[in-house]
Amino acid sequence: MALPSEDYDYLLKVLLIGDSGVGKSSLLVRFSEGSFSTSYLPTMGIDFRNRNIEMHGKRIKLQIWDTAGQERFRTITRAYYRGAMGILLVYDVTNESSFNNIRSWMLSIEQHASDNVNKILVGNKADMGDNKRAVPTSKGQALANEYGIKFFETSAKTSRNVEKAFFSITRDIKQRLDDTESMKMPARINISINQHAQKSACCG
Repeated sequence: MALPSEDYDYLLKVLLIGDSGVGKSSLLVRFSEGSFSTSYLPTMGIDFRNRNIEMHGKRIKLQIWDTAGQERFRTITRAYYRGAMGILLVYDVTNESSFNNIRSWMLSIEQHASDNVNKILVGNKADMGDNKRAVPTSKGQALANEYGIKFFETSAKTSRNVEKAFFSITRDIKQRLDDTESMKMPARINISINQHAQKSACCG
């Protein structure tokens, strides 16, 4: 019998951020629905989709938020940074300006998101020919290395690396949450042991 879609072990909130027109909505729809369209309108404020996946035997519900890239929506979208567990910073490999603006997006994350939020850099529209490419792969990798984050070049059109990018950040978030939980466990055990020792000493 199939489990209901709301039955999950982890609920993870992930954000897509980047300039308008880099393909954030296309990536969202490709990953959540497996489809692609050339007729997306710019996102007005916030949009989101869910996708349920299984990883390491755990059921994970991904709540993926697509944020508007236009300046006039920045105040609205920043309000969603705080609860984000993972952020995909997206640029268009055919648009150098969108790549250069990743630094300002990163600054916005540092100002408004949690300190331990997981991040990856995504160069989208990698299906475009070399004659249209403005940002070499090596340049994207160098920026990711500078920030100490993972890097993927994707194509929402052909689905290249889309699953890989989303699964990668999901894996990183899950690992961080599991590590945090395991760090709490010894503290609880030690407190219990110490309390038992104190009681034994009192009664001896």
